Amino acid sequence: MAVEIPSDATVVNLSGVVPTIINATKGSVEAYGNTEEQTISSLASIDKTLKSLGLEMGDVIKMQVFLVGDPKLSGKMDFDGFMNGYRKFFGTKEQPNLPTRSVVQVAALANPAWFVEIEVTAVRKTKK
Repeated sequence: MAVEIPSDATVVNLSGVVPTIINATKGSVEAYGNTEEQTISSLASIDKTLKSLGLEMGDVIKMQVFLVGDPKLSGKMDFDGFMNGYRKFFGTKEQPNLPTRSVVQVAALANPAWFVEIEVTAVRKTKK
């Protein structure tokens, strides 16, 4: 329900991350996959960025998720698809930490093929 940041830590905010093309042989929307696939793609990009900064997914303390309604679900966001992807990165045996999180449905993102955009905040703990 809450995450407390120690006073000697550095807060790192990542810009919104969107999915990458997972199948270039498909049409525009299909190239990015469904909500679960887009979530995995976006979180994998976040993981890569965090690692380049000397951080990891366990350092993420806050997440904001923007989901576009899936036409296959009558325009409703695919929260279950998002959670299936999310659970591959958070709350696992290897990485048990859970960030605080908000998930909202939005009308659209910059690319009509994107169903997912994720922003995260991570904390770099000061080494003693």
